[in-house]
Amino acid sequence: MSIFKKKEPKKDIKKEVKTEKKQTKFNEVWKILKNPHITEKATDLMGKNQYVFKVFPKAGKPEIKKAVEGLYGVEVTGIGIINISRKRKRVGRTMGFKGGYKKAIVRIKEGQKIEVL
Repeated sequence: MSIFKKKEPKKDIKKEVKTEKKQTKFNEVWKILKNPHITEKATDLMGKNQYVFKVFPKAGKPEIKKAVEGLYGVEVTGIGIINISRKRKRVGRTMGFKGGYKKAIVRIKEGQKIEVL
């Protein structure tokens, strides 16, 4: 008997990576869009075919466009991104911060709608 184990043949890594990309396509949407941002101003923008979403800080315009088109099945014509900075808050003697966030205003093609509510 030998103390050394036989080496197993290496698996083809390229094939495994390709199958993972197909499965994570739907999961990528939830890594980009957090939730719809519903305020009075945002509901007024819905009349102009513009919808507001809170997004993760590292999300860019191309990723947001793919996520909205893939999730809601609409055609995106434009995107605006706004970074909301953190605000200073005070509770008694303790100072702290209310966290900031990033939001995207998504403009869709005329005649299409997104059911947000």
